[in-house]
Amino acid sequence: MLSFILTFRRMFRGIWRGLKEPEFQVLFSLAALTVMSGTLFYSRFEEMRWLDALYFSVITLTTIGYGDFVPSTDLGKVFTIGYVITGVGIMVGFVTQVFNHLQQARLEEVRKKKTPPSE
Repeated sequence: MLSFILTFRRMFRGIWRGLKEPEFQVLFSLAALTVMSGTLFYSRFEEMRWLDALYFSVITLTTIGYGDFVPSTDLGKVFTIGYVITGVGIMVGFVTQVFNHLQQARLEEVRKKKTPPSE
């Protein structure tokens, strides 16, 4: 459990660090808008509760796809096709940037430890 909490903390640090860069801000906004649009669509047209719609949106865009929720209408199925095609690329780009920032932070920590204090 401690490992999970530490990993989650590092992930949020990476996001916080990345928010200082305009390119990251755009990816963060696109990822948030994509998840929100899916949540709104599924809650409205698939009649899912908003939490179920959010869960389904995230599970779909991260390509986990447990299969516990599926679109039941033709409109929902068509939307999901486009949602996956566009959303997965956005999410991969966002997650890649988060981990790049995490890696940069780790490298800086290692460099600081190796560099002797200046007098």
